[in-house]
Amino acid sequence: MIPLSVEGLASPIASLKYEFRVMGVARRGASVRTPRLTPRPASSFRVVTGDCVAEMAKLPAASVDLVFADPPYNLQLQGDLKRPDDSRVDAVDDAWDKFESFEAYDAFTRAWLLAARRAMKPSATLWVIGSYHNIFRVGTILQDLGFWILNDVVWRKSNPMPNFRGRRFTNAHETLIWAAREPGAKGYTFNYEALKAGNEDVQVRSDWTLPLCTGEERLKDAAGKKLHPTQKPEALLARVLLSSSRPDDLVLDPFCGTGTTGAVAKRLGRRFLGIERDHDYAAAAAERIAAAEALPEASLAPFRTAREAPRVPFAALIERGFVAPGTTLVDAKRRVSALVRADGAVSFGDTVGSIHRIGALAQGLDACNGWTFWHVETDTGLAPIDTLRAAFRAEQSVAAE
Repeated sequence: MIPLSVEGLASPIASLKYEFRVMGVARRGASVRTPRLTPRPASSFRVVTGDCVAEMAKLPAASVDLVFADPPYNLQLQGDLKRPDDSRVDAVDDAWDKFESFEAYDAFTRAWLLAARRAMKPSATLWVIGSYHNIFRVGTILQDLGFWILNDVVWRKSNPMPNFRGRRFTNAHETLIWAAREPGAKGYTFNYEALKAGNEDVQVRSDWTLPLCTGEERLKDAAGKKLHPTQKPEALLARVLLSSSRPDDLVLDPFCGTGTTGAVAKRLGRRFLGIERDHDYAAAAAERIAAAEALPEASLAPFRTAREAPRVPFAALIERGFVAPGTTLVDAKRRVSALVRADGAVSFGDTVGSIHRIGALAQGLDACNGWTFWHVETDTGLAPIDTLRAAFRAEQSVAAE
């Protein structure tokens, strides 16, 4: 069981311990070929109250798999924001979003980025979100510090706040920067195939249309007002975590706020460390994360590509009885055929070779994927022999449990 704690918090919540079980997979660098999730040893799931730079300095170097940062935007509001009816807009006017100058904000940005970079594994990536007020400054400093920008993603808000004065375009989007720790980074997680499969087999674009955080998801205080002015929608964090992390990865949020990242991380079987300097926000985050429930383990299993699947020689199918020696293989249109031999090779006229070599020869090509080219007769018609390989792998997986 994994204890959820709030450290440095002068609140009754600090004395509470919440436990939940996370089912994870082997960490990055180990094999991800197993088709099922397996239990992992207990580890901390924490919300720490304190300064993010000081708290990140306490972390072991190269220990974090993914960073999601939602830093102050430095909005530079000049007085109250009013609606046309002269009512006051509940905008971001908190002290934590105010800086003396751009130079002060840049120094703050440089400090937390350096602290995050030290804590990141070489294969880790970082996401940072911002508005036009700050994201360009953050992006420049990212590059100056040696991060390598992989993408900028536009979060297009389907329900943005209007521009009440009517003197500018409606601010209908925010920008996320996704960056590797250094140029030429290898081994970072990008779950391309899973994202594409969930997007009707089309590559996921860098413009995401999602609504603002509203309704029951929005945390309120005792007076019914929103607890945090810039609470992000869980759907946005889910897309970030599903795209660039794996189950059991350690996710760090240095500006934890009310715990959106932590709640989503828990549901998705990731480990989480949040840092928040405001005691009330940290308390709310701890309660929220404690109430979140992990999704069924089967729904969190990593998407396994054909390249990651264990290698299966054609001869193994013959040995296990999936294909009988003497079986005739044909192409999808039954124009050519080959004979399966007892040793796992196939013959095409007087030529004997692998399913790939003979498939290429039959088509007059230099190369061929024999698993998809060759078919066998089944009770329901022709089927590629790749379906037999999939059945063999499934049988092996069950046997391993």
